Amino acid sequence: MDKTYQPHDIETKHYEHWEQNNWFAPSGVGPGYSIMIPPPNVTGSLHMGHAFQQTIMDALIRYHRMQGYNTLWQPGTDHAGIATQLVVERLLAAEGKTRHDLGREAFIDKVWEWKAQSGGSITGQMRRLGDSVDWSRERFTMDPGLSDAVKEVFVRLYEEGLIYRGKRLVNWDPKLHTAISDLEVESKEENGHLWHFRYPLADGIKTADGSDYLVVATTRPETMLGDSAVAVHPEDERYQSLIGQFVTLPIVNRRIPIVADDYVDREFGTGCVKITPAHDFNDYELGKRHNLPLINIFDQSAHILAVAEVFDFDSQAITDIDATMPTEYVGLERYQARKLIIQQFEEAGLLAKTDDHKLMVPRAERSDVVVEPWLTDQWYVATKALAEPAIAAVENGDIQFVPKMFENEYFHWMRNIQDWCISRQLWWGHQIPAWYDDNGRVYVGRDEQEVRDKYQLDASVTLRQDEDVLDTWFSSALWTFSTLGWPEDDSLLKIFHPSDVLVTGFDIIFFWVARMIMFTMHFIKNDDGTPQVPFKTVYVTGLIRDENGQKMSKSKGNVLDPIDLIDGIDIDNLVAKRTSGLMLSKQAARIETNTRKSFPEGFAESGTDALRFTLTSLASLSRDIKFDIKRLEGYRNFCNKIWNAARYVLQNTEHQDCGQTGNSVELSLADRWIISRLQKLSQEVHRHIAQYRFDLMSQVLYDFIWNEYCDWYIELSKPVFWNENSRPEQLRGTRQTLIRVLETLMRLAHPVMPFITEEIWQSIKELAGVEGQTLMLQAYPQADANMIDEQAENDIEWLKGVIVGVRNIRGELNISAGRELPVLLQNGSTEDQKRLTTNHTFLVKLARLESITWLETDEEAPMSATQLVGNMKVLVPMAGLIDVEAEKARLKKEIDKAEKDFSRISAKLANESFVAKAPEAVVNTEKDKAAALEQTIANLKDQIDKLDQL
Repeated sequence: MDKTYQPHDIETKHYEHWEQNNWFAPSGVGPGYSIMIPPPNVTGSLHMGHAFQQTIMDALIRYHRMQGYNTLWQPGTDHAGIATQLVVERLLAAEGKTRHDLGREAFIDKVWEWKAQSGGSITGQMRRLGDSVDWSRERFTMDPGLSDAVKEVFVRLYEEGLIYRGKRLVNWDPKLHTAISDLEVESKEENGHLWHFRYPLADGIKTADGSDYLVVATTRPETMLGDSAVAVHPEDERYQSLIGQFVTLPIVNRRIPIVADDYVDREFGTGCVKITPAHDFNDYELGKRHNLPLINIFDQSAHILAVAEVFDFDSQAITDIDATMPTEYVGLERYQARKLIIQQFEEAGLLAKTDDHKLMVPRAERSDVVVEPWLTDQWYVATKALAEPAIAAVENGDIQFVPKMFENEYFHWMRNIQDWCISRQLWWGHQIPAWYDDNGRVYVGRDEQEVRDKYQLDASVTLRQDEDVLDTWFSSALWTFSTLGWPEDDSLLKIFHPSDVLVTGFDIIFFWVARMIMFTMHFIKNDDGTPQVPFKTVYVTGLIRDENGQKMSKSKGNVLDPIDLIDGIDIDNLVAKRTSGLMLSKQAARIETNTRKSFPEGFAESGTDALRFTLTSLASLSRDIKFDIKRLEGYRNFCNKIWNAARYVLQNTEHQDCGQTGNSVELSLADRWIISRLQKLSQEVHRHIAQYRFDLMSQVLYDFIWNEYCDWYIELSKPVFWNENSRPEQLRGTRQTLIRVLETLMRLAHPVMPFITEEIWQSIKELAGVEGQTLMLQAYPQADANMIDEQAENDIEWLKGVIVGVRNIRGELNISAGRELPVLLQNGSTEDQKRLTTNHTFLVKLARLESITWLETDEEAPMSATQLVGNMKVLVPMAGLIDVEAEKARLKKEIDKAEKDFSRISAKLANESFVAKAPEAVVNTEKDKAAALEQTIANLKDQIDKLDQL
């Protein structure tokens, strides 16, 4: 092994070796175990969230592969319709072109070129992360086989009446000209206004207080041209006499009714609300209850139509309403129309007042324009019938959520489910398998020929395919079974479906997880005909945030690239990456300042294993996870610790008799102790993985390797090698234990740290007496209860207690670690005395002692520094050990410094303004500092008191 740990030198060679030997593929033996990767979007590269989830999935796959399961980790990517199309359109825009300049076919060819580039980047990153996916089965949501599955599902659902076409209100992106899902809408609080408009009462009627108008408040004046009613609360005494009467809608002079509905909040504004069913989701529902007309005033770009479109809730056109828009509004963009409406209301004396108002504004995630609720023809899935068995599957435990609390979110969404709009007005995606004739009649089939055969249409009937594509979530909802060959071949389904666990984020439980459950249970059946679930467990991960708890985003400039963390990146390149493409100089300057402040030198190389271990250590059952670079640096040190321990083991075992040849071995107390502790470690690791507590698994591995194996057992092995009187069987016993425990630890840690463990295992396997080409196919360690030795564990804990006690005394009295000390043991039991006799050599060597004296309980001990091990006193006589006056002077300086710090913090805490204005966390931190300083001062004074007694 090299003297220093160089991760880059070992990672590529091992991954290439694994992949070339096809070791990631299912073995064909053992029970099936499968995970379907949440397919990353082909819109760029992987981020920290991908690295986090993929590390967990790989740990599970490697763990089960080593346990003998027939494992499949299914890789693949998602075409991500709107996101990918937008990326390519931006690339074209940089060339001064649009997709319309190319035409549909040529544009789609461009997207496929981008997919090849981006997909290659993603798979390269996955290899760098050590993902042991079966690359031979890599899938893409628009592969031919998966496209066939999409058509099959669409056609069957349509034939069953579960897919239909209807005119409904959708989230509409006026820039990209497509419907978008709720997931693609980000509501942000923005400063706006609340305009109070007077709507004149019709037919000469008046309010209870004699007014001839109603005042309605709105944040969207431009939609008033499409108002269908004014609503009041049915129990609002101010307006009860007006229910069923009419107002005259200004500007368009249309009579609209006054309706009563519980939706209205009597306490908000005047208690009167304008109702625009075609341009507001809440108004849409109220309009449906009162059978109001839907008046659509916008075109697809949110410009005012010359004649509004008017429909009822059965999508039938209404012709008896004059929907002609005033000439001056025709073609105006919605916010231009807003200004003109406000101006005309004010000129007519109908603007009562304008208030400043903060409101949540829905913006399209991709284009950042304000989303417009828009009435349009779309394809829908009727979800109520699909949702019922999906709810039951979680209720009866066929599918379990980890953490269980996410079941409540799932139930809430599913029990209030609405029909799903599945069509998108894009070019990139699965084109909807529906055709229209010249009369607008619709025909659904897997292809045009099937449509003609099915509906008996001859060649004289001209057909055109629906130009819309399906929502990305439609194809990804089939992911667990379409990737396994459905509908053509079910052989792999019988082995690997349902999959065992889905690792995903809480933000897509409804958008993806729920839809997978619904579609899978509808189309995939068990042998007895009952619906089959797509997965047995949904492990919901938290969201990776930065060290300050902020969501990582390009605009905030706090994104971390997992490959940068692995390879390292200097500060200038990091700043360049974070500010690349930003148009606002102020934003770029802010990001550069924050980046240079947070990471003055950038990132040093950490290696993949350190990053993976960091991520699993953070995998608690929490919604939010803070990623701190210092933690990564700590686990890079952990890798160094493992590497150096392995080098020590090789130095003391290579070319030595380690008991492989059958020669007798004698296990020391330390050998028996570490072997016993290893069995308990194995038990803990298995338990934590079974409970998806990767944070606890990482912690016990770290504690054992760093503290018990490296800091204690390796130190306890040294006296055996140093002692010229050590017998051959003792030497063989310690060498065998060193190497076998290390080999077992490499197997235990391999699922999380695949590269360093493989490299070390290859170096030690022969010494450990094991065979095999790769660690990843070795058996995962199982605890042997016969090797658990409680007596040895208790004896070593006693030994550690004495050594730590002496080290604490050295620290308190500032005594050099190299100085040998006399130690007295008093008030000990017969068991303590026996342990002293057995471990005398270990104590002298490891605690650097010149002598150990046993004192009876009634013997008078000299003035000593004292530590307790159980009831036994560990005494170090203080006379002659230190320069008392010099030590007292040193301690007084420390007290002075601590008291100054304590006074400064106490003054801050006594400042009422600070306590009132500072964040609670900051105040608590200062309180903790004050308490710690008080304890430090007390300890230092106690040490001076002890010195005064010498």
